[in-house]
Amino acid sequence: MKYNKLVRDKIVDIVRADGKVPNYRIADDDEFEIYLKEKLLEEAGEFFESPSTLEMADIFEVLGAMIDFYGLDHYVVETEQTNKRWERGGFTKKIILEEVKEK
Repeated sequence: MKYNKLVRDKIVDIVRADGKVPNYRIADDDEFEIYLKEKLLEEAGEFFESPSTLEMADIFEVLGAMIDFYGLDHYVVETEQTNKRWERGGFTKKIILEEVKEK
């Protein structure tokens, strides 16, 4: 079966332990960036199809990898998230802005 997608670090070992032969390669940074973005969309799509803690955990894992790839600081990202929530709110009130008219 062909996959041609980014997989978790231990998948190759899991495939081997299952008695199968994985064909894989290590991406360079340019390719890794593309595959990370594709993986985020894939995981988000899976969550949309079947919302669960497991699917959300996959999204968090990809986001963590993206934070690391771009050289961001996890603490700073979380702080920015908190600050933005404080300044502009979160999404708990379920507000849908339909239109803004000039006075």
